[in-house]
Amino acid sequence: MPDAFVQESLLQERVGNKTRCNVCARRCVISIGGQGWCRTRENRSGQLVTLIYGAVSSRAANPIEKKPLFHFYPGSWCYTVGSWSCNFGCPWCQNWDISKVTPDGGEYVSPLRMIELTERSGCAGTSISFNEPTLSLEWSLDVFRLAKARGLYNTFVTNGYLTPEALNLLIDAGLDAMNVDIKGDAAGVRKYGKGIDVNHVWAACQLARARGVHVEIATLIVPTVNDAPAVLHGIAARIVAELGPEVPWHVSGYYPAYQFTVSPTPLRTLERAWHIGREAGLEFVYVGNVPGHRYDNTYCPQCSTLLIERHGFEVITNGLDQGKCPWCQRTISGVWQ
Repeated sequence: MPDAFVQESLLQERVGNKTRCNVCARRCVISIGGQGWCRTRENRSGQLVTLIYGAVSSRAANPIEKKPLFHFYPGSWCYTVGSWSCNFGCPWCQNWDISKVTPDGGEYVSPLRMIELTERSGCAGTSISFNEPTLSLEWSLDVFRLAKARGLYNTFVTNGYLTPEALNLLIDAGLDAMNVDIKGDAAGVRKYGKGIDVNHVWAACQLARARGVHVEIATLIVPTVNDAPAVLHGIAARIVAELGPEVPWHVSGYYPAYQFTVSPTPLRTLERAWHIGREAGLEFVYVGNVPGHRYDNTYCPQCSTLLIERHGFEVITNGLDQGKCPWCQRTISGVWQ
């Protein structure tokens, strides 16, 4: 591993002759010479180091709608980067080519270079995405601080399995918005995520909301895994109860990838999920991966006026009036231009 990618890891503590990593909620206890579950943290003589500081596997300028974040500066673009590996074990991973491999370096992008790329691309902010961004904690903190100093926003697209310590550091550094993937109920997430406790994800969402971070939830609906009405209702009801009915829920279609070969999510399943979310009390539910679908649009929850029309990741029209419905003047939850 090139020296540029190796930096001292934050949030570590000695446990006997081992060292615990407190970046993600797995809190791996790592022996000298060993690595954590994600393979991005290594114990060198009792000191944990990250192996992926500034290691970029992929980068691109993306519309913010691709995250997906529909209620956060709609129509803006963010410079998006990913690194390597993941702390989940999902067998259907859509980005398996970077999340299921041992970190191997890739392109080195310094935090300052990241800001330069963002500004040169005409983007309004940054997004750490593609693989699990929590694993790039140290680099993300440095990027976020520079971005805020330049008037840029910062976003995370995450599975939400990070510790409160890590999340608070990110918020203090300038995290503005998160799209968090809720993958299913407790049993399903534990089975397919390989030992994951989904309650940690919900707790991270609550902490982010309490500290003023804009949060949207996404669920990739995978047939035979999390498409049962009871599972979907449980997610929707929990968003309402623990995060608030105004928090957007994106229900997206799955396509076979990596080690999972069940058929793609039927449109009727996505539409059923949309109705389940609305019946549970959610004000904003969106159908993802179906460009041009009417449930991709934002409607006023009070008078049903079409407020934002989208086609895929493109905003066709935005009729919001200073964050309010122009017809009934109802305030629409979000961060608007």
